[in-house]
Amino acid sequence: MSKQERVHIYIDAGNFYHLVLKKLGIQETDFDFERFSIFLANGRTITKNGKRFYVGTVREKEGDEKSKIAMARQNSLFSALKKGEWEIKPSKLRLRTETVFIDKRVVDYQKIRKAGIDRIVFEKFREKGVDVKLATDLIVGAVDDQYDVAIVVSSDSDLVPAIDWVRFRFQKKKKVEYVGFSILDEHNPKNSTEPTLNLISKTDIKRILVRSDVEQFIIASLFKSKQEK
Repeated sequence: MSKQERVHIYIDAGNFYHLVLKKLGIQETDFDFERFSIFLANGRTITKNGKRFYVGTVREKEGDEKSKIAMARQNSLFSALKKGEWEIKPSKLRLRTETVFIDKRVVDYQKIRKAGIDRIVFEKFREKGVDVKLATDLIVGAVDDQYDVAIVVSSDSDLVPAIDWVRFRFQKKKKVEYVGFSILDEHNPKNSTEPTLNLISKTDIKRILVRSDVEQFIIASLFKSKQEK
């Protein structure tokens, strides 16, 4: 591996949170993204504007204390990232109302229906456009010769067309490195994180990180208190 090799790091924040941080029981503000970027670069050169963080932005909802806390936490995260010269790529979080009907697919559905409940309506935030922004930056970065290797921290298969374009358009002059994760969900093994096979097959370099690889970047004071509990 050449130390002169230039890298760009692309982190899909929502994907990373749900597949990794949530499994470890921590928030983004409790994770050292700066040291993580150095680990990912692995001796290679991170170029200017080469650390990119794609994230859905939280908006405060009037009268909702949880949204206020979430917004404050995200602002704190953004401040820390900006100090490390990360490029923050925001996307809107869309609030969607979803309905779950109580039928045979639901455990103990008969008991629930006897209680007079035939459906559950809840609100859920979904990111809009993160994959498009990341895919566009992958292509633009290759065309503008901003990197030799694009390090993609996302298991979203929607990125495959952009990855294919970069790899085949530049015929090995540009490489794409997939960073996936294999993390057991101790509370629900069926919900464990596994790397995406499609991305493994479509990239030049594959790195699959396990729990111990990631835990070293948990902010020390928090990690210690978690261990002592």
